[in-house]
Amino acid sequence: MAYLLPHLHSGWQVDQAIISEEDQDRVIVIRFGHDTDPTCMVQDEVLMSIADKVKNFAKIYCVDITEVCIIHVLLKDHSKSLMLSFN
Repeated sequence: MAYLLPHLHSGWQVDQAIISEEDQDRVIVIRFGHDTDPTCMVQDEVLMSIADKVKNFAKIYCVDITEVCIIHVLLKDHSKSLMLSFN
């Protein structure tokens, strides 16, 4: 289900999503992990199921840490997936 959620493809895009002025009134939720990991797939299904309900106060993104290598380095000591929110 990750293909249905917006993806960030670089460290710069992650930074911009967090500091973007257009989304200052919304919480930014970012799921970091591998798109093909079963744990991430379950999280993506849950995120997809709530995305429309929370669209007025939260923006949801996915980051595949295989593609965005700097994130992979930062998360190497954590579990296979990590979900963070920013405001």
